[in-house]
Amino acid sequence: MTFLNWVFPALVLYFLSLTPIFSFSTETPNGVSEIPKKFLNLAKKSEVSDWMVNIRRQIHENPELGFEEFETSRLIRAELDNLGISYKYPIAVTGVIGSIGTGKPPVVAIRADMDALPLQEMVEWEHKSKVPGKMHGCGHDAHVAMLLGAAKLLQEHRDELRGTVLLIFQPAEEGSGGAKKMIDAGVLKNVDAIYGLHVHNDLPIGEVATRPGPLLAGSGFFNAVISGKGGHAAIPQHSIDPILAASNIVVSLQHLVSREADPLDSQVVTVAKFQGGDAFNVIPDSVIIGGTFRAFLYESLRQLKQRIEEVITGQAAVFRCNATVDFLEENPLFPPTINNKELHGHFHQVAGNMLGVHNVKEMQPLMGSEDFSFYQEVIPGYFFFLGMRNNTRGNLPSMHSPYFQINEDVLPYGAALHASVALTHLLQHQSKILLAERKHHDEL
Repeated sequence: MTFLNWVFPALVLYFLSLTPIFSFSTETPNGVSEIPKKFLNLAKKSEVSDWMVNIRRQIHENPELGFEEFETSRLIRAELDNLGISYKYPIAVTGVIGSIGTGKPPVVAIRADMDALPLQEMVEWEHKSKVPGKMHGCGHDAHVAMLLGAAKLLQEHRDELRGTVLLIFQPAEEGSGGAKKMIDAGVLKNVDAIYGLHVHNDLPIGEVATRPGPLLAGSGFFNAVISGKGGHAAIPQHSIDPILAASNIVVSLQHLVSREADPLDSQVVTVAKFQGGDAFNVIPDSVIIGGTFRAFLYESLRQLKQRIEEVITGQAAVFRCNATVDFLEENPLFPPTINNKELHGHFHQVAGNMLGVHNVKEMQPLMGSEDFSFYQEVIPGYFFFLGMRNNTRGNLPSMHSPYFQINEDVLPYGAALHASVALTHLLQHQSKILLAERKHHDEL
């Protein structure tokens, strides 16, 4: 045996054995199986789980809308300071980027969104929102708490990281494209991959659901003003009725999917806002309508955008009205969320080792959208749903509902999954490099 044939196998085993707590080795049948289980056990300990619950409740009581998450950001930075984790702030107004590990490649990112919704919370409990008209009705308060939980787990084992984990606390996911502004600020520089999650009210706790390839649709928003001529409802011939025009526009917009879209290319156009008039006997001067459009292909999104404007302006003209359409350019089109297939294999292994392979479900694509997709346009990314339903407590209300609730038992699962996919991603990346070098020198 030559010196090189001996030294490279030894180096591989040396680097992979520098994780005394987890005893990680790619050359054993178990692979990374012990890391997720041990992280989950650590996350379930009261000093970690109670700490996450307290953070989540503080954020829930003080919800902030997109790009207004100043107090949420302040809390995050205070907790990172307490953990001894370095960070950069501000990024994209309120964003925070923490860093754990060597500060050198390889680099993997894990992400949480911070913003709330413009909803009045209807759940009566001790930690109800203190801000009228604002509520964490989509679980982002839990996402922040879980990412901080992962930060705590990883920081306690930072000496075992073979690279760097970035903690991305992102503003303005709810329609404002905060992820794109984070990317424009350079947060993905040198990052090899990114993972994200979302709580799910219909999945049992201890289950995850996801899929390789298309997971969520791309989306856009529109707002239109249809202007006519107001007048007395009893003499409509003296008016130009924008309500009649808008009503026909709503019906015509539905034909874009039923008559123009390929039935195998899933699309949605929904008018969710219709505002016009406030008296029984007065035809108003104008009507405002607005809504969203969704598709899994970016070209289909662009086509829908073009046809929505054509239908609104054209139908308005038929009824002698004028129309202006605003696609809210400050809120860019969200791309479809498409999971990287290689990362799917890694996530499936990690989640299966933690929860059991029978609790890792492959789901059908959904027409919901998620601005995590902006990250996936730049680097390999992976997104999954984390169940939190406890059958003994009954069903949980759906997301974006004023009655939405979090089962706080989910927090350790999210923290452990975040930490596990990040740590094992770095370890496997390092092992691939060393094994490739070993093969190269064996060939020499």
